[in-house]
Amino acid sequence: MLILSVDSSASPASVCLYEDGKTVADYYLNTGFTHSRTLMAMIESVLKISDKKPGDIDVYAVNNGPGSFTGVRIGVSAVKGMAFALDKPCIAVSTLESMAYNCLCNDCIVCACMDARRNQVYNALFRVENDKVIRICDDRAISVDELLNGLSEYNEKIILVGDGAQLVYDSAEQSKVILAAPNIRYQRASSTAIAALDKYNRGEVLSPAALMPTYLRLSQAERERNAKAMQKGSEL
Repeated sequence: MLILSVDSSASPASVCLYEDGKTVADYYLNTGFTHSRTLMAMIESVLKISDKKPGDIDVYAVNNGPGSFTGVRIGVSAVKGMAFALDKPCIAVSTLESMAYNCLCNDCIVCACMDARRNQVYNALFRVENDKVIRICDDRAISVDELLNGLSEYNEKIILVGDGAQLVYDSAEQSKVILAAPNIRYQRASSTAIAALDKYNRGEVLSPAALMPTYLRLSQAERERNAKAMQKGSEL
């Protein structure tokens, strides 16, 4: 089975072709260019150098959030469009869950953290045992202090991953947590593909129409609009 996986949920973008337990091609880019400019070109490049066509793909997978509102939308829209045109199935992978697959070689608790600003992180916890990822809690937006209080309950090795990992590490009792090395700290489409294969085997497959972003909280623009509406209402 050939999987095309995509991540554009934060500053970097990545695309992976994964077939029968092997990475065929893996393209990672962190130039600061907008994903609307680079992502489709990356997909086309990966297919071309692998001598594959879009119709050869059996399953399209994408990190559907949380993450950058714009980045998540771009990745989901790209995958929806390709899968819809070719009548192919899709798999939605939590950005946080995909990062837990970076740590398959460890038996540990993976604490996936993405910086959500205002001393908050998008977070989920996973247990990795015998190269399997087991979810401990749902994806959530949580304060760093609240997260650290929850982590105090665990006596196992805890590995921090994600672009919010440094923020949590700097506030934690550092003897209890490990900051993942840079090469496995951030989301990559290659890990998305492995997570997608597990989901496929569990039957967690979507139609292109059913594939949607997951944001966990309102965008900054929506929060500001709601605040203005509430202020205007209080003045009436």
